[in-house]
Amino acid sequence: MAPQQNNNTHNVRHGKRAVRLFFGAMAWIALAVVYYVIISFISDTPSEHALRHATDKLEAEYKILSERYDSLTVVMENIADRDRNVFRKLFESNPYDLNADDQRRRLALHERLLDADNRELADELSSMISKCEGRLEALARAHDDLEYAISNLGESCDYIPSIQPVNNRQLTLLAAGKKQLIDPFHRTMREHHGVDYLIAEGTAVFATADGEVESLSEKNSTHGKAVTINHGNGYKTSYSHLLDIRVQKGQHVKRGDIIALSGNTGLSLAPHLHYEVIFHDTRVDPVHYFFMELSPEEYARMIRIALSSMQSFD
Repeated sequence: MAPQQNNNTHNVRHGKRAVRLFFGAMAWIALAVVYYVIISFISDTPSEHALRHATDKLEAEYKILSERYDSLTVVMENIADRDRNVFRKLFESNPYDLNADDQRRRLALHERLLDADNRELADELSSMISKCEGRLEALARAHDDLEYAISNLGESCDYIPSIQPVNNRQLTLLAAGKKQLIDPFHRTMREHHGVDYLIAEGTAVFATADGEVESLSEKNSTHGKAVTINHGNGYKTSYSHLLDIRVQKGQHVKRGDIIALSGNTGLSLAPHLHYEVIFHDTRVDPVHYFFMELSPEEYARMIRIALSSMQSFD
């Protein structure tokens, strides 16, 4: 029996030793985990350090750009204030800001949509889609009608004024449109029947369509030196405040021919060209007749420029 007891005692000792080793190993593992967690909170690994500092340069550049943006914003606001002050001194009125109106409408729509539920948003979207479809159909019909009208006009298109009377490719020369404007001499509102181009004296003035020179004015009258061209089909154009006239009465001219040089004659605030389009004895808005050289985007920009003017120059 003694050998069996010795074996049992030996096995118990081995078991206790294994248990101690197991718990010792677990303790060391737990200690290692706690150490790793503490070290992680105190310091970064190389990869973590790289990730933490990867955006440092971008943040510094962003800070520099933000400071430059703030500085430029201040400069732009100062320039805008000076521009408004010059406008007020010259025209004795505040400049009209079309962008502000557009922004107010967009903000009002945004606020309204924020308060709407999903059903109202769906109805709003459906209504907008229906309106867009209706506009597209109307545009398609107008386009077809226009193509048909153009195909029937033939060579008579050459007798419709369809370009600007001066070289204005950058769209920067138009200074006043056809609308109620402040008279520069009497300081009262009156109808301005054409458009004004603010250009230097001696600038070439072009015939805007084929036609015959109907009348010339060489006298220093209200319109100064002026030319009227009869284009037929009910169309006439007039060009006023000229410096020098280069055509004769009864002379036939082609679109793009130089008919005069711009000036400052007559009742004129500054050197400019006053241009009118007359259709069946009614003075119409010349901006709508620049379709030969303006894209839709340029036409929209020209309309905005004409609407933003506050005072004529004659």
